[in-house]
Amino acid sequence: MTAAYFASTSASSAAEKDDFTAQIREAIDAKANELWEINQKIHSNPELGFEEFKAHDNITNMLESLGFQVTRHAYGLETAFVAEYGQGGRVVSFNAEYDALPGIGHACGHNLIAMMSIAAFIGVAEVLKKQQLSSGRSIPGRIRLIGTPAEEGFGGKIPIIKAGAYEDVDACLMTHPGPLTECPGFSGDAYMPTLASLKFSVEYTGKTAHAAMAPWEGVNALDAAVLAYNGIGVLRQQTHPSNRIHCVVSKGGDRPNIIPGNAALDCYIRSPSVKIADELLERVKNCFEGAALQAGCTMNLQMKNTYADLRPNKALATVYAKNMANLGSEVRCDLTSTGVPGSTDQGK
Repeated sequence: MTAAYFASTSASSAAEKDDFTAQIREAIDAKANELWEINQKIHSNPELGFEEFKAHDNITNMLESLGFQVTRHAYGLETAFVAEYGQGGRVVSFNAEYDALPGIGHACGHNLIAMMSIAAFIGVAEVLKKQQLSSGRSIPGRIRLIGTPAEEGFGGKIPIIKAGAYEDVDACLMTHPGPLTECPGFSGDAYMPTLASLKFSVEYTGKTAHAAMAPWEGVNALDAAVLAYNGIGVLRQQTHPSNRIHCVVSKGGDRPNIIPGNAALDCYIRSPSVKIADELLERVKNCFEGAALQAGCTMNLQMKNTYADLRPNKALATVYAKNMANLGSEVRCDLTSTGVPGSTDQGK
């Protein structure tokens, strides 16, 4: 559960904040059946990135049935949406993810991410409504629920960012499920930075030839890919343990008796910051260029989406942990933590 407070120019009392928290909780509990139903619909119908048509329709139908104005197919993306409530003041947004993984469905728990962000949005909206009805005045502030497709590998939040969805946002919140073994003794982690991630592909072009009849006429692109892969393996010894380099050969040839004229690799670099990742990228490029030179191939490197490192807000993390404790759930909040070696487009 996430609680967001909107304060007027005069500071709200602790009693008012406690009352708001209680109202948020009551509003979420009142919609428990609807929230569980949307969770099950998403989980039972896993859809890959940019193909989350059922999830998009199910979530937007639910929000509209509760009286919210929803923009479907938002930001030029078929499976994105946005809903907003409130007026004036600061803006707090909640990101809802709902894409699945190939073969293993919602193993990353994006159905739960969607449900939790929807719950937070509904809960805070109810407080804003009640405040206006009871006092005749609204609390300045807006909440925004953004449906963000294609987190898994595609960086679906990047085109949403470029479309300006977060330009007026003061705080962006999202919760992510994970195994309890990651934080023994606690029910979750309030402060978990993640690594920056650079994604790119490399294609080598050589010359096809018959591997038995005239191999000397060929230029083996697979040789270049193998040399590059091995070069990166050697490079890892001289990189800091906080960095990660992952590569797979995505294309290596068609038949054993054909000298491959084309070969390709897909690669990730992860580092504590984009700056460090960019510096490491230059060293990795040397491996690829050297392999091309050795094998006599040409090389084309194509950069893909970059994820910035996620830097959680320490004040919000502290408040989150405190609120969770008040609800009877102890959440770890180590503000010195370096987090996990994963990456997310939430960091963008």
